[in-house]
Amino acid sequence: MTQTYDLIVIGEGITGLTAANHAARQGLAVATFEAELFGGLVINVNELDGYPEDRVTSGTDLASELMQANAEAGVASIQEEVTSIRAGGGAFEVATAGRSYGARQVVVASGARLKKLGIPGEDEFEGRGVSRCADCDAPLFQNEEVVVVGGGDSALQEALVLAKFCRKVRLIHRGDRFRAQRHLAEQVGADPRISNMWNTTVEAILGGKMVEKVRVKHAGDGKTEEIACAGVFAYVGLAPNTAVVPSGIARDERGYLVTNDAFETSIAGIWSVGAVRARYSGLLRDAVVEAKRVAEAVRNRLALD
Repeated sequence: MTQTYDLIVIGEGITGLTAANHAARQGLAVATFEAELFGGLVINVNELDGYPEDRVTSGTDLASELMQANAEAGVASIQEEVTSIRAGGGAFEVATAGRSYGARQVVVASGARLKKLGIPGEDEFEGRGVSRCADCDAPLFQNEEVVVVGGGDSALQEALVLAKFCRKVRLIHRGDRFRAQRHLAEQVGADPRISNMWNTTVEAILGGKMVEKVRVKHAGDGKTEEIACAGVFAYVGLAPNTAVVPSGIARDERGYLVTNDAFETSIAGIWSVGAVRARYSGLLRDAVVEAKRVAEAVRNRLALD
């Protein structure tokens, strides 16, 4: 017999966990699905910037607290990868490789993933000098020289973390100024271990058993050079996780899900919040607000059915 829930939330990042918690506290039967580790990209952050509560916490601690709160609220946490979402008969079928589940409403909170540079050596040296998490791996590069690629908040935050351990951190950015918040740019500018390379792109990651250097190209004169380093950390933007979302749902030009002001997509009964949604601000406090609002919207919709 198919297990049916009032609400299924796709994704156990901070947004999905918060939405599930608020829906369950309003009396709904809720399940969350996650194919990977709960918490999403936020678990890579040691000190969260922008969380609405007046306290300092890590992404891992916050996610763990939410998971515990959800368990106490009766939310079913299902560690399976969703393969499809199908609408029919006024309800939805959420399928995994092993079985199918029923839902009266669905919230897509699957978030986004870090984009890859798409250059030679990136996949080859994954885990052998190429990393996606400075908070996790910075101690492995004690007194080494590393490269961070990007110019937004994440790139600068990770560079600052790495500078606590590494002898030198090179921030390589294709533009001539950072896109990051001003206070982060000021901190980077004041750190003697961090140097900036403007108008430069990384063309290849090179090495033997481990990363040994990168080849970069300077936009101004088109010249290339090789820079010695033991690690490469790329933070060049995000791509939405929308593979399982029905093709009939509207997306913007970058592939993010389009919603109305109530966070409902173009298919009634499927909602979207957080980093997978078009027009999301990127701020954690806004993700939490969206999660609470969508839980209210779902409860009100079900009350009318």
